[in-house]
Amino acid sequence: MACPIEFSCSKRSRRTLLLLSIGLFLVASAGAQKAAKANAPKYDLQTETKIKGTIDEVKLPPKGSEREIAHLLVKNGADTVDVYLCPKTFMDDMGMDFSKGDEISLTGSKIKQGEAELFLTREIVKGNNTFALRDAKGAPVW
Repeated sequence: MACPIEFSCSKRSRRTLLLLSIGLFLVASAGAQKAAKANAPKYDLQTETKIKGTIDEVKLPPKGSEREIAHLLVKNGADTVDVYLCPKTFMDDMGMDFSKGDEISLTGSKIKQGEAELFLTREIVKGNNTFALRDAKGAPVW
């Protein structure tokens, strides 16, 4: 196998270069995951509340991004609340299905992320079905 560099590379040098490249890739991937978790909204037990409303819009992540968080826009009186649920894959695993016009009850935390207000759902009730998305301390269960 020819070395892409003008001088001769030994098998050991190529193996070392390959291992070093893999290591750098893994470190970069771990850093990106930590950054994503750092930007994730934090549940605040102090702002936990219950709301009831009607689903105005179901916002699912695009195909291929099912691990991203699904949202609902819920009409609560005159207000529309952005309801942060869980990854689409977790919804599917739990058998959750939501449609415009569904009446739901939510327990969760109202928080601000930048300029946006979010409702981080801990528990959602639709009809006779209750789905727990977070534990009693607000940590995700997915």
